[in-house]
Amino acid sequence: MIPIVLFWIILIYAITIACLLYGFSKVNSIEYTGLPPKTNFTIIVPFRDEAQNLPKLLESFSKLNYPNDLFEVILVDDASQEEFKVQNLKFKTSIIPNIRVSNSPKKDAILTAIQFVKTDWIITTDADCTVNKNWLLTLDNYIQIHTASMIAGAVTYDCEDSFLHHFQQLDLASLQGATIGSFGLRKGFICNGANFAYTKSLFETLKGFQGNDRIASGDDVFLLQKAMTQFPDKVHYLKSKNNIVSTKPLNDWKSLFYQRVRWASKTGSYQIKFGILLGLVVFSGNLSWILSFGFWILGKTSFFNFISLSLIKFFIDAFLIQKSNQFLTKMKMHYLVLSCIIYPFFSVSVALYSLFGKYEWKGRKF
Repeated sequence: MIPIVLFWIILIYAITIACLLYGFSKVNSIEYTGLPPKTNFTIIVPFRDEAQNLPKLLESFSKLNYPNDLFEVILVDDASQEEFKVQNLKFKTSIIPNIRVSNSPKKDAILTAIQFVKTDWIITTDADCTVNKNWLLTLDNYIQIHTASMIAGAVTYDCEDSFLHHFQQLDLASLQGATIGSFGLRKGFICNGANFAYTKSLFETLKGFQGNDRIASGDDVFLLQKAMTQFPDKVHYLKSKNNIVSTKPLNDWKSLFYQRVRWASKTGSYQIKFGILLGLVVFSGNLSWILSFGFWILGKTSFFNFISLSLIKFFIDAFLIQKSNQFLTKMKMHYLVLSCIIYPFFSVSVALYSLFGKYEWKGRKF
């Protein structure tokens, strides 16, 4: 009886991932950059103790194929121990201190910066990122052609040759695949604040982060879900290799675990039911695989049953990861089989811990 239940759960999981694959294919890639740039942007970068990373981000801004007078950068210092000073740059850059008013330092940083924003469009990114030279130009051309007030973009890792880094890349590829797939199904519910753009007027109309400022993270997801609930036609996903932002993977398992716990802790507060349902299906699929492995070890089910479930799950996961990874990076996938074996244990542990445990981030406990 139990193996039959697990089979049906894995089957539902596989059908769900197949739907995301279909949605992924429905979002067209757009690389057009032929229109003269005209959109004014303000790039907001919250940071805390990022003196090593910020120069690389600012250098990538300096290489942008975009007029310097059409964008400015606001760096928001969230109580860094070491003062960061901006060196000579061709574009306007300012550093302001974060004003803490809630349980979410990053939301507070964005709110602090928005008081100084004079442009129509705002973009948020992270201090440990670098951007493509056509990042703003592609976004500008998309805005000129489409009627959008909020645009989500892709994020990938700049990996070194280690299992931990490649594991994170495969995990991020699956998450980005689910993100793009959900937009293709017109059920967008998640995005990444390292590559997220919206108009100041929309932010004000949505009343910003009001209603979720007690949650430490989610400056991106909850704002997106508010917009999807009220103005779904104005929320778009820009699927373009020119618009992908690169960030650094973490260098130890503890930090990775806490990061994923921080991400998972938002799920229960999602406004869009599709996101909650997808989270439950993914959790159930991973837990079912672990249980089937345990039943096989204990002799409660046959090796044939276990390997059949494993192959169903592995191949559907591999298709989504491969499709997403091919879009995100030129790097080939490494350690795919090993990662697919470890990931269910990692994912289920993160999900369960997020319900009851505390986590650390940037030297703070939440």
